[in-house]
Amino acid sequence: MRSTLKKILDPTMFRFFLVGIVNTLVGMSTMFGLYNLAGLYRWGEAGYWISSAANYMAGSVVSFFLNKRFTFRNRERGWGVVLRFAVNIAVCYLLAYGLARPAAAWVLGGLGLSSQLQGNLTMLAGSGLFVVMNYLGQRFFAFRTRQS
Repeated sequence: MRSTLKKILDPTMFRFFLVGIVNTLVGMSTMFGLYNLAGLYRWGEAGYWISSAANYMAGSVVSFFLNKRFTFRNRERGWGVVLRFAVNIAVCYLLAYGLARPAAAWVLGGLGLSSQLQGNLTMLAGSGLFVVMNYLGQRFFAFRTRQS
């Protein structure tokens, strides 16, 4: 248990969070800009999913290149690494935002918040879940190092 925790909490995690700051600025600006400034909150459920998906499309491009080279120092070429990364992002996205939606509705439902505010808080919760799942997925699946 201790060696597994030590493996997860190493300099790679620090580099992952630095890259995360950059792709978070790109992605969150996209998501909250679409949801609030472009008015997708008026679209209800569809606006939630479109805004949050746009976040991960924009942020994932930044994340792929920076995490591949800088964070995980992966030198693998070809479509395999791209496919693993895309699968990881898709699974983490669907799980994080799929879990955040009903959980936030349950926690925030009786508070009388506007649907816009509730949508913003739900997307924030989904983002937090996504970060944790995405780190583990990139570290141990998408950019895993091959042991000989």
